[in-house]
This record gives sequence, structure tokens and C-alpha cells, in this order.
Amino acid sequence: MPNSDDPSAARPAVVWFRDDLRLADNPALAAAMATGAPVLALYVLDEESPDIRPLGGAARWWLAGSLQRLTESLAALGVPLVLRRGAAGDVVSAVVAESGAGAVFWNRRYGGGEIAVDTALKARLAADGVAVKSFQGSLLYEPWAVRSGEDRPYRVFSPFWRAARATGEPRRPLPAPTAVSGFSSTVASDTLADWTLTPTRPDWAGGLRETFELGEAGAEKRLSTFLDAALARYADDRDVPGGTTTSVLSPHLRFGEISPFRVWHAAAARVAEGGRTVRAVEKFHAELGWREFAWHLLHHAPDLATRNFQPRFDDFPWADGEDAAVAAWRRGQTGVPIVDAGMRQLWTTGWMHNRVRMITASFLVKHLLVDWRVGEAWFWDTLVDADQANNPASWQWVAGTGADAAPYVRVFNPVLQGEKFDADGTYVRRWVPELARLPDAFLHKPWEAPAEVRSAARLHLGRDYPLPVVTLADGRARALAAFERIRAAA
Repeated sequence: MPNSDDPSAARPAVVWFRDDLRLADNPALAAAMATGAPVLALYVLDEESPDIRPLGGAARWWLAGSLQRLTESLAALGVPLVLRRGAAGDVVSAVVAESGAGAVFWNRRYGGGEIAVDTALKARLAADGVAVKSFQGSLLYEPWAVRSGEDRPYRVFSPFWRAARATGEPRRPLPAPTAVSGFSSTVASDTLADWTLTPTRPDWAGGLRETFELGEAGAEKRLSTFLDAALARYADDRDVPGGTTTSVLSPHLRFGEISPFRVWHAAAARVAEGGRTVRAVEKFHAELGWREFAWHLLHHAPDLATRNFQPRFDDFPWADGEDAAVAAWRRGQTGVPIVDAGMRQLWTTGWMHNRVRMITASFLVKHLLVDWRVGEAWFWDTLVDADQANNPASWQWVAGTGADAAPYVRVFNPVLQGEKFDADGTYVRRWVPELARLPDAFLHKPWEAPAEVRSAARLHLGRDYPLPVVTLADGRARALAAFERIRAAA
């Protein structure tokens, strides 16, 4: 029954889904249910509001599948999911008017454009007598809740994470609803097909479909597999791209198919197993902490994807005329095996191992001297897990332009990185099969293989596999010289 203390409870309650496409541990949905009012679910594809970044192609593909799964899950509870496209403030207001809703519930967002939309909409609805309630659903620690002793936002991860952890253990996740009073009247809705989120001509998403099971059930399955088969080895083996030790939960977290609270406590429960699992859980929690830190940075620097976090890099002499090299990088044809393996994995699956993300990013920014924003935009379009905080924060970290950045003078050597983290060549041989017959000693530097070794491997450099687009030593020297110029100017 409706809560008699809440005069809006007799009218429908709208739950506005955003990056929280799940039923379990969804505080906004749980709060709407608690009113006893009929629940109407809404998703808005907003590509019109100012400072809202449109999704890239791979993320649009994921969104389509995730919304389909959410529609099915809500329908099983008798709750309709209305799909609308347009400026969110106008769309939500229209749906409230059409349904006669007395309240709107949502989980908070933290980007500058999103906060502006939500703040204005809350005032607009309140003026119309509609209650609005928002909740913490996508971050363990909200950005304004973690401040330094000088009451400033943190710029370095380690003190940020210590301060965040000092605020206490994240709350326990909420259970999934088993019964909801759904809104029975009809409200006009788009169809997913109307939005053309999935590619058709050409359909480049075959590898994505083979790699991922979308939706809340897929997220739970991925979490369970990770906890049972990989967590104990996580601290030791997470940097090995040819292995199966990473969780690959990032796209599920990005779209909120699973909450960070659920992931956090599911991993924490494994501490009871003892041994190296204790250290593994601590390391895994810290990696969740990096996600938190990225959102902390974006909240306090909303232009993180377009401006250098460190202004001294505004005059950095990025190279001109690198179009051919950038194209080779995007296609995985740079002639540097670990870089090409990563870029091909990205194009095929929409995902890339984190260690290799750092290697490929460093190669573009340091060895090719290409502006980090070029790479960030490519990852934004091709990664299924690209979000507006992690993607630019990670690129700025590698570029040395960001917060808590690796110094610009730290240049990843892709050969040494490959030999260290892909020592047996499993990763490169999978994604760069033209090198598969090379012995391990030359797999990560085929240009050094003697002619007889290349012949035995049926490898003709420049025909079967490209020569490097840049000599690694020359690329590194050029990057360091460019950095010296801006340091001298400063």
C-alpha cells in the first residue's frame, strides 16, 4: 500500500535509469518500490543536452543489448520500460506530465554536464510539485566526500585511496526486487530499433558478441567466474595479457549492470580463504579504487577529456603529419608486435587488457608524439567500457599530462614490456598470427631475427608484417627532447 505520509505515493513513481541498468542494488528502484506507488521505468538517450558526450560506436552496441536485457527483466516484474530520445530535462518532464507521476527517482551522476541537467530538472520538477530523490548507486565514495586535510580534492591516487578507505567500509548491496507494482497505463515509447544503436552495414560487432554476455545476468556470471577461477592469482598475474586473471567487469560496471558495492563485497568475502587471496583482494579493491579516483578527477575537472590537467603541457610540440602512423596504430599495423596485438584485440572484441592499454597509449603519445586526445577519441569510439572518467584520466596518466601521472620522461619500451608480460608469446601469437612461427627470442622484435630465422618462420618483413613505423630509440629520443623544450620554457 502507498505510504500515507507521502502524498505523492498514490501517483506513479518514475525511475529514471541512466548508467545503472540493473535491478539488484539499485537504490533508486528500491526507494520507488518502497513508496508503494506504481513504478514506471524510463531511459533517455540524450545526445542533445549541452556538455553530454555522445557514446562511441562500441558503447552504443553494448547499450542496445543492455537495454534489451533490462526491458526483459523489468517486464518479468510487470514494470514497463519507456524509451525516449532527446534532451533529458524536456523528456523526463514530458513523461512525468503524461503519466501523472508524483515522484522521480534516480541514481546520481558525476560529470559536469550531467550534474547541470539533473540540477535544473530537479528544480523544474519541484516547481511543478513533483518530488525528486537521488541516491548513491554507481560509486563507492562520492567525489565531494573525499577531501584532503586542506579541504581540497586529491590529485594523487595513494592519499586519495587512504582517505576514502578511512571514511569506512562501503555499504552492503541491496537485494533484487521480487515483486513490484508496475504502472499499468500506456505511455508512448520508442523502440530500440528506432535508435539504430547496432551496426548493420557493415556489421563489425561479431567479435563483440562472441566475447561478451550482456546484461545483469552476464555481469553476475562474469563476477562468479572471476572469483572462482582467477581472484587468488590476481595480485601476481593481472598484468599478463595472455592469461585469464583480470575480471573483465569494466563494461558491466560502466553501464551499471552490476554495482561496485556488489563487486566489492563479493571479493571481500573471499578473504576468508586466506593465503594469497588476502593480498589479491586488497589489490583488486585498489583497482576499483582507481575507477573511483577517475570519477573524483572528472567531478572536479569536467573538461578532463579535452584539456591537459597540467596546463604546462598546453604548449607541448605534438608532431604534425603523423596521419599514416596513426592509421597504422589504429589498424594494428605499426610493426611493433605487442602494440599491434592490443589494437587488434580492441578492434575485434571492443576490449583490451589494461597493461596493453598502457603500452599502446604510450607508443602513440611518446614514440609517435601524437596528442593524447587523438588516442582518447579512438578508445572512446572502440571500447565497450569507455566512460567519461576512466578513459581520459587513463590517457592523461600515460601521457604524463594528468593527475598522479607517470612522469612524461617514463616511456614504455614495448619490446621489454612484451618480453616481460607476454614471455611465452601467447598474447601476440593469438592476435598477430603472421608472427606465430617466430621463436620466443624474436617474437617481440622480429626485425632483429636473422634472415634464416625469418625464412623458417615464413615471415617476409614489409610484406607479411610491416617494419616498425618508427625506430623505438629514435621515437623515445624525440619525445624526451620535446619534453625538455617545454621544461626549459617553464
